[in-house]
Amino acid sequence: MRVLLSNDDGVHAPGLKAIADAFEGDEVWVVAPDREQSASSHAISLHRPLRLFEIAPRWYAVDGTPTDAVYMGLNHVLRAARPDVVVSGINHGPNLGNDVLYSGTVAAAMEGALLGVHALAVSLACSPPHVFDEAARFAVALARRVIANQPSAPLLLNVNVPPGPVRGFRFARLGRRTYGNEVVEKTDPRGRKYYWIGGEGGPTNEDIPGSDCNCVLGEGLVAVTPLHLDSSHDAVLQVLRSWTVPGYAKEPAL
Repeated sequence: MRVLLSNDDGVHAPGLKAIADAFEGDEVWVVAPDREQSASSHAISLHRPLRLFEIAPRWYAVDGTPTDAVYMGLNHVLRAARPDVVVSGINHGPNLGNDVLYSGTVAAAMEGALLGVHALAVSLACSPPHVFDEAARFAVALARRVIANQPSAPLLLNVNVPPGPVRGFRFARLGRRTYGNEVVEKTDPRGRKYYWIGGEGGPTNEDIPGSDCNCVLGEGLVAVTPLHLDSSHDAVLQVLRSWTVPGYAKEPAL
């Protein structure tokens, strides 16, 4: 199996090395950001050039975002030999619920799926210290299952693994996490204002049965969540089709 690995914690992150080591016997390629890019979401560098550095055989650093790294990996480094799967991670912390909207880990996997390759975003859902061995083993087993099954369309899976031995997993929907809406205002030594957004402390998780948050944090199970690349809100679309806008002609739906 040919595997492309990336992440948002940087090319030297322990989680990346752990997942690379776990794909023993496979053809593993790494193209990852040269530094931490957490919460970079799906940013892509269109207004400056990128630099690519080979730091070891089949192991590359990109001075850009996680999306840049996977784009470079698929369209340049491995353009002549596409990988069977893209795996992003292992992230140093969870990517649960609406974290997926901000996560560079998820964005890297999503870029792989957008470019036509099955992809997994893998996160270790705990605080430091991080021990990645169990998460790496589960991720490899899941990746092999994906390749063996060969879904007809590119599959994008968000995987969150609790700490300790994996005692089970569940296919779960996204939950909801709240980080607070505070803006903390402070003053620097020169008297100028600066601001921290999001407030202090960790997130709170809504109690939603069947959600990834409940699965991982409440039951101690691995949560595997399929993500959909089509963001259209079909139910609302059907309602909007009955609307008119005064003074403008409405074309029939296709």
